[in-house]
Formats: sequence, structure tokens, C-alpha cells
Amino acid sequence: MVEIESKSDASAREIAAQHRDRVGGVLIALRQIVRRFGYVSRTQEHDVAEVFNLSRAEVRGIVSFYHDLKTKPQPSVQVRVCQAEACQSVGARELTKRVETHLGVKLGEATDAVSLDAVYCLGLCAQAPSMMINGRPLARADLCDLAEQIPA
Repeated sequence: MVEIESKSDASAREIAAQHRDRVGGVLIALRQIVRRFGYVSRTQEHDVAEVFNLSRAEVRGIVSFYHDLKTKPQPSVQVRVCQAEACQSVGARELTKRVETHLGVKLGEATDAVSLDAVYCLGLCAQAPSMMINGRPLARADLCDLAEQIPA
């Protein structure tokens, strides 16, 4: 396990170094670390801070501010249901209740297998309600869409 962590840390440094001289490079690097490893560890936060010559507190502040920068391993299934006005006007609240029942978790909760979160606009307002399953947006979403991809 120590070997894997060493490789991860080296890779996180490499990712950060690629973006060192870019405007917004810290955020770009952190998002790339999340895409690659699933989350940003404390060690990786420290590595990013060193590469960008920032304090660990500054990097931690960035990580804690952005919802998509996770700090622990995430469930293999991530469901987000849009709660914005356009989606609410065509049944997002009812869809959310049905999804909660299907998954067995409440909005904002997670198990080891699945998380259910609110999102406030997926840009699919004309085809509401919308949700996202593992990063894949679904327009005119209903429980059938979810059940096809995630059996109960």
C-alpha cells in the first residue's frame, strides 16, 4: 500500500507541475487529481501547495470551497437530481422522493455504494426534470432511467 501511495503522490505532483504557470492552475490541477484518483487526499493537498508555493491552508480552502473536489473515496454510483426552479416546475421534487425510495438514501446522503446529491442546474432546463448518474446527464429524467442503470 505504501508503494501505491508513493506513486499517487508523485503523480499528483506531476499533475500539479503541468499547471503551475497557468491562470487557475491550482483548481485545474485539483480537478484533474479528482478525475484520476477519485478524491484529493491530505497528502495530495500538501503536494499541490508545495508545487504552487502556497500554504496548505490556502489549498485546503480551495478544496473545501468547491463541491466537486472530494476529500474521501466516493461511492461507485453517484446520482444528482436537479433541484432548480425549471426542474421543480415539472416534477423534480416528486422525482427526488422516488429516487430516494429506490436507492434507500435521502438527498445529501451516501452509503458505500451510492450517493444522492442535489445539483442546481445541469443546463437541461428545456428538457426538465434532469439528473446525472455517474457524470452522465439525463434529460426528461424519470425513475425508469435510474432503474435501468441502477437496479434496486
